[in-house]
Amino acid sequence: MNKEIVSDKQGILLVIMFIVGTSSIIITGLEAEKDLWLAIILSILMALPMILIYSRIHSIFLEKDLFDIVEICFGNFLGKVIGLLYTWFAFHLSSFVIRDFGEFSVVIGMRDTPMIVIMIITAILYIWAVKEGIEVLGRVAEFFSIILVVFIYTTILLSIPNMDINNIYPVLSNGIKPVIKGAFSVFAFPFAELIIFTMAFSGFKTRKSSYTVYIYGLLIGGIIILSTSLANILILGLDAAAIRYFPSYAAVSRLNIGNFLQRIEIIISGIFLIGGFIKGSICLLVACKGVAKIFRYKDYRFVVTPFTLLLVNLSFLLYGNVMEFFYWSFKVWPYYAFLFQVILPIIIWITAEIKKKQFVNIK
Repeated sequence: MNKEIVSDKQGILLVIMFIVGTSSIIITGLEAEKDLWLAIILSILMALPMILIYSRIHSIFLEKDLFDIVEICFGNFLGKVIGLLYTWFAFHLSSFVIRDFGEFSVVIGMRDTPMIVIMIITAILYIWAVKEGIEVLGRVAEFFSIILVVFIYTTILLSIPNMDINNIYPVLSNGIKPVIKGAFSVFAFPFAELIIFTMAFSGFKTRKSSYTVYIYGLLIGGIIILSTSLANILILGLDAAAIRYFPSYAAVSRLNIGNFLQRIEIIISGIFLIGGFIKGSICLLVACKGVAKIFRYKDYRFVVTPFTLLLVNLSFLLYGNVMEFFYWSFKVWPYYAFLFQVILPIIIWITAEIKKKQFVNIK
């Protein structure tokens, strides 16, 4: 299988857009209530050790992705079992993203359009992006990232007159426990989902590049999520934000400057579409790579189309309605994903440190 290498800059931008992706329209960590901003800061600190572990795994095996690494560390059979688990995880996460596209479109504006139609159109774009590979996705991220950041912070600045600082007071009124619960939710979605990149990136230019990409991507993406979530709470208040499926859209809809600049929700929609497209494409790419690695195919591209069709079916059939979908996303996902985001990476890292001297490609 051909090695696809992105530059450090493109890698950082891919990580940022992956984090912002669906998180730009959804608030996670509301268990922390008015202290959501504290929960997000704590979640970034919680994610840093795992990010260092992901980076170290790449640093040990410079030209390998996680599918190769688990076979090196655990042997052919157990390595394939772990690879299969991660293939499912990436496939499942991609189904979340494409279902998000469908739910967002139907709930916000296209109420009479069957959700399956929206997801099929999205899937066609996925097929193109995944077949082009991670290098093309890196260039897409490089092109759109500046636009995305400018739109986000312009919208936040214009919304300042609608913000009420009392919406985040008093600080720690319910103690630290809700903050920890909220931080765990934000840690699982979206920060620790960066484990996906250990399978998406098959090589870096230098041994330190992985640290640069993951750490800068996490910190910048985390600041953006902190900014958008805090702005939503300041504008809507806790109660109004908690009852909405897409609070960012609702917050921006309140923007009205002199009866001239208003109804600019399209900006939030565009941010979500771009970031979600990048996130979903990377997850699907990883799932297809996983199948190719497990069955020892030289190229993953021939499985992209059938896998995408399976993805549409899974995302459409897995949840009965939007409430079911969001219940799973917020209440179940953090515990379900813990195995893939924390437990298995720690085991893989420890095993890699023990076995690294056996391989000639490792210094």
